[in-house]
Amino acid sequence: MYHKQTIIIDHMKLLEGKTVIITGASRGIGKGIAEVFAKHGANVAFTYSASAESAQALENELNATGIKAKGYQSNAADFNEAQTFVEAVLADFGTVDVLINNAGITKDNLLMRMSEEDFDKVINVNLKSVFNMTKAIQKTFLKQRSGSIINMSSVVGVKGNAGQTNYAASKAGVIGFTKSVALELGSRNIRCNAIAPGFIETEMTAKLNEEVVKGWADAIPLKRGGTTEDVANACLFLASDMSAYITGQVLNVDGGMLT
Repeated sequence: MYHKQTIIIDHMKLLEGKTVIITGASRGIGKGIAEVFAKHGANVAFTYSASAESAQALENELNATGIKAKGYQSNAADFNEAQTFVEAVLADFGTVDVLINNAGITKDNLLMRMSEEDFDKVINVNLKSVFNMTKAIQKTFLKQRSGSIINMSSVVGVKGNAGQTNYAASKAGVIGFTKSVALELGSRNIRCNAIAPGFIETEMTAKLNEEVVKGWADAIPLKRGGTTEDVANACLFLASDMSAYITGQVLNVDGGMLT
């Protein structure tokens, strides 16, 4: 009996027929989320900034699974572009059920060497984009009296990190924004949560020295870096009805780094 139940769960599609928006999904964590969501029956609308080739490849890969997927070249850090993008998605897909604010960049440097431009750029892409996209989708979610918003923060936004004042400020801002939106929109059955990934192995970390990566892993209680799928599975939980009574929370996906 137990074995049979496990098989049912394995084949259950948690997001069947739902439409999700993911910003910054042509690579890394965003791509991992798109792939897991497609497996669970979600239609996927995603943004990319410059990598048109990667975006097209992802669009083809997702569509091949039998769901509807489309990539849009759009800058979530631009208020008007975010509005136009959401309007285009609603025209193409008819509805949106989940918003994942994943677009993010780093411009690391010690504060004494950090330029104003590098501070502003990181705040705009990592934090203002969350405001832009949430504003753009809010009317739709209010009208349908449902919706799940998932904002990508970071362990750095929780505890800070030397050489990342701009990134830490942006990701801490995401947490404050998330909790406030959860309070504002909860009465309309709209949930808003944040995920704080730790050291996640992506194309970017693959360029790091092997010893550096080993040093990171050794300091993590689970003794490994996370995968994009680890983050995607946490997003899947927060996007689905399994987390229907969870809002305003920050879920650390960090192998125990902040324990």
